[in-house]
Amino acid sequence: MKKQSIAEIEAHLSTIESEDDPFFVEIQRDDRKGVQQSLKKWRRQREQEQLLQEKFIEMTQFERKYRREGFQLIAGIDEVGRGPLAGPVVAAAVILPENFFLAGIDDSKKLSEKKRLEYAEIISREALAYSVSMIHADVIDEINIYEATKKAMYGAVASLDQKPDFLLIDAMKLDTPYPSDSIIKGDAKSISIAAASIVAKVARDELMKEISLSYPAYGFQQNMGYGTKEHIQAIQQCGITPYHRKSFAPVKDFVAQLN
Repeated sequence: MKKQSIAEIEAHLSTIESEDDPFFVEIQRDDRKGVQQSLKKWRRQREQEQLLQEKFIEMTQFERKYRREGFQLIAGIDEVGRGPLAGPVVAAAVILPENFFLAGIDDSKKLSEKKRLEYAEIISREALAYSVSMIHADVIDEINIYEATKKAMYGAVASLDQKPDFLLIDAMKLDTPYPSDSIIKGDAKSISIAAASIVAKVARDELMKEISLSYPAYGFQQNMGYGTKEHIQAIQQCGITPYHRKSFAPVKDFVAQLN
C-alpha cells in the first residue's frame, strides 16, 4: 500500500483528538523525519489546547460561584481608553450564556488585533446581551477620567437589552441596583469581564480608525490616541483636534501655551 504524503498525514492528524486513534497509532511506526515532526507538532498543539481549556475553566470561577448562589444573568463590565490623550473612554457590558466556551479568551491587551476581532464577533453572536457606552473628551475634561469611566460603565449596564441580576466589574465600585463583585485585574480572571474588555477595545479601536480618516496627521489608526512620539509631534505641529483631552498633559500644556 502506498504511503501517504506528509501533507496527507497532517491533514488527517488535524481531524483526530486522541493518541489512541488507530491512525495515530499506525503512523507512529512511520520513521520518516517529516512524519515524526508532524507528530510532535500535533502533540504540541494538543498540549496548548489543553492549557487554554484549563485557563478557560479557571476563568469561570466567579461565574460558577455566583450561579451556585442563584444568579443567572451575570454581566461582565470593563473599560478601555483611560490613558490616551485623545478619543473616548469606552465601557462594555456582556452577559454570556452558561454554556459559553471560547478557549483563549483573555484580557484584550494580551490578544492580537486579529484575535480580538475574531473573539468580538463570536462574543457578539453568542452573548445573551451586550452593550457599549462611550464618554468623549469634552465630558472627560469636565468631570475627570475617573468619573467618566464610571459614567461609561453605568451607561453600558443601563443599555443592556436584557437586565442582569449580578455584575462582575473590573476593579471599579459601582452604585447600582444590582449586587456586584469588583475584581482586581478581572479581565484576566473572569470570562465575562474579559469578553467586555474585548468588545470595548474593538469598539474603541474602530472609532479611532474612523477618526484618523479626518485627522491623518495624528496616526490614530495606529496609536489609538495614546501619547506616542509621533502623536505628540503632530500636536506640536498641527495643534489639537476636538477629540483631544485638554485636561491631559501634554495636551493641557500645549493649550496653556496658546493662551
